[in-house]
Amino acid sequence: MVSVVIPAHNEANVVGRLLSGLLAGAAPGEFEIWVVANGCADDTAEIAAAFGDVKVLITPRADKHAAMRLADEHAQGFPRLYVDADVELGSRDVRALAAAFDDPGVLAAGPSRAMPAKRLPWTVRWFYDVWDELPVVRAGLFGRGVVGLSREGCERLRALPPLLGDDLAASLLFEPDRRRVVADATVVVHPPRTLGALLRIRTRALVSTLQAADDPALTSASGTARTSLSDLRAVASAAPVRNGPKVAWFLAVTVATKLRARRAVRTKDFRTWQRDDTSRQG
Repeated sequence: MVSVVIPAHNEANVVGRLLSGLLAGAAPGEFEIWVVANGCADDTAEIAAAFGDVKVLITPRADKHAAMRLADEHAQGFPRLYVDADVELGSRDVRALAAAFDDPGVLAAGPSRAMPAKRLPWTVRWFYDVWDELPVVRAGLFGRGVVGLSREGCERLRALPPLLGDDLAASLLFEPDRRRVVADATVVVHPPRTLGALLRIRTRALVSTLQAADDPALTSASGTARTSLSDLRAVASAAPVRNGPKVAWFLAVTVATKLRARRAVRTKDFRTWQRDDTSRQG
């Protein structure tokens, strides 16, 4: 049985959408689904509980890492998928991800990524046009909202200290030949709808990267999740007229978020979760 763990903090607007997709076409009891409503002040738990094949845990502590570990105390199945509440994932995609673990060498897996760009302002769309072409983004498990782990992979990840970026840790912890991006599985990731929201979540991502760089267990397996200038030059040179301005904008956003991230690192603030609420609106 596949276990699906969904840490959810005030996700009443979107958790039903995710659960509907997971259960559509699934046989009764095919998946073990746990929603961990952590620190919620809305109807997240009640909405999740209305789905018959969903188990709900409630904790007053708003902490994604702690919510995942709480679910691990109850979940039984492997592979185990950790799924953000604001993405969309179907039952077919869960099966495809589970099939990746038929290869005993695979410890971690994630789906391919779809990001709807309709109605996005150019300030957001241009950033993701470049970001999505970067080799480290295409090969990494981060930024997908879904990470699947084998039993061994789960044990290795749990041995790490709490990190702000759990998906980044899962990507860096495993050597490239021990992880997979599964082409037959697709997750829909809803990007931020404003520049301010983009800056918030990119700051969180860079803080995660800087935090992970201090952990030898993460830097020894697969190196780094940082983008090189040669990668950006390759994107720009592929279509100079179209991509040149986009790469320049990507760099501007990156510089702005780096300044914010460094302030957080100086104060050792690795707990503030900078959240995007714009993509969670109807």
